[in-house]
Amino acid sequence: MGDTTPDLPKEGADRPCVSEAVRHVMQANKSKNTKPELLVRASLRGHGLVGYRVQYKRAAGRPDVAFPGRRVAIFVQGCFWHRCPYCHPSNPKTNVDFWQAKFDRNQQRDRRNAKTLVDAGWTVVVVWECSLKKKRARRTMSEVVYEVRRARPVRRACDRRPGQLVVVGRGHDRRSRLIRRIRLRSRLRPVTWGVRGRRHGGRAGRRPGDGR
Repeated sequence: MGDTTPDLPKEGADRPCVSEAVRHVMQANKSKNTKPELLVRASLRGHGLVGYRVQYKRAAGRPDVAFPGRRVAIFVQGCFWHRCPYCHPSNPKTNVDFWQAKFDRNQQRDRRNAKTLVDAGWTVVVVWECSLKKKRARRTMSEVVYEVRRARPVRRACDRRPGQLVVVGRGHDRRSRLIRRIRLRSRLRPVTWGVRGRRHGGRAGRRPGDGR
């Protein structure tokens, strides 16, 4: 899940009181090779998409899965640590200030890394952990596979396309058929793809499966 290893409070007088149970949970939290990441990688291999890099160090934020030739970076975000805007995970009831500061740092880092990659011409695909649940995993991965395949290999300067941020797997209601696109050049600008291949603004588009 990128470079977001949970940081424990440092020793000192200002350190908030953290229970042993919380400390063990934070220390046991993996920064790589988590179950959602393994599921994504297995699905990509199952669709014949191999040759990716794991924890790619040459890209901002060390994407969980990266296709450098296609300029695609995939981040598998944990809902609790990155504050999923769709499933709304619960907030800790103790040490509220410490946790809020921790979550804010994670979100700021996520936005900074995404903007850096998009400005460099990368397609950044964000996969939320909750979108990989049993009933939604297949649909979510079909969207991920679509985004990887549509990003053709970059062999020459003329092959490069504007970078973009794509959030997949919004499978919580009837909008689960949508892919929310956010085109980033100098700032965030949301574009939502609809069931009929149209996006907000009236321009026609393509859906996963339409081909290119």
